[in-house]
Amino acid sequence: MNKKLWINLMVAVMVAGLFMTVSCAKKTIVAEPTTVEDQAKVEADAKAKAEHERIKAQELQDQMVKEQALEEAKMLAAKNRFANQNVHFDFDSAQLSSMAKMLLKEKAEWLRANSVDFVTIEGHCDERGTTDYNIALGERRAIAAKNYLLNLGISASRLTTVSFGEEKPLDSGQNEEAFRKNRRAQFVIK
Repeated sequence: MNKKLWINLMVAVMVAGLFMTVSCAKKTIVAEPTTVEDQAKVEADAKAKAEHERIKAQELQDQMVKEQALEEAKMLAAKNRFANQNVHFDFDSAQLSSMAKMLLKEKAEWLRANSVDFVTIEGHCDERGTTDYNIALGERRAIAAKNYLLNLGISASRLTTVSFGEEKPLDSGQNEEAFRKNRRAQFVIK
C-alpha cells in the first residue's frame, strides 16, 4: 500500500508541476511608451519612416520624369529621321528602287505610330531638263512615293503631293553627286 501511496503522490506532484509550467509561460505585453525618452524614440522612428517614404516617392517621380524625357527624345529622333530621310531616284526616273521601298516601309511604320500627323510629299529634280519637264517629273516622283504608302495602308487623306521640279535643290553643285541628292521625294510633316 505504501507503494500505491508513493505512486499517487508522484503523479500529483507531476500534475501540479505541469500546471505550474503551463500557467507561468511568458506573455508578450505591449505597453505604451511611458517615459519621455521612449516617446521621443517613437516620434523619431515615425519621422525617419516618413522621410524614407518621401525619398522613395521622389526617386520614383524622378525616374518617371527621366523615362518620359527619354521617350520624348526617342519620338523626336524618329520624327527627325522621318523628315530628313529622302527617297532618291535615278536620272529621268520616277521608279522606286528597292532601297526607296525599304525607306518608305519605315516611313509607313512611323505614320502608323503617329496617326495624327499629315505629310506633304515634295517631288524634286536636278537642274537638267526644262522647267516644265522637271515639274512633271517631280510630280510623278511624289505620286510614286504616295502610292507606295497607300499600298502599305496609309490613308490618302493624310498625304498630299507637290512638285518643285528643280527649284529647291539640296546641293547647288554641278556634279553627279549634287544631281543625285537633288533627285528626291522629300517628306514634310504638317
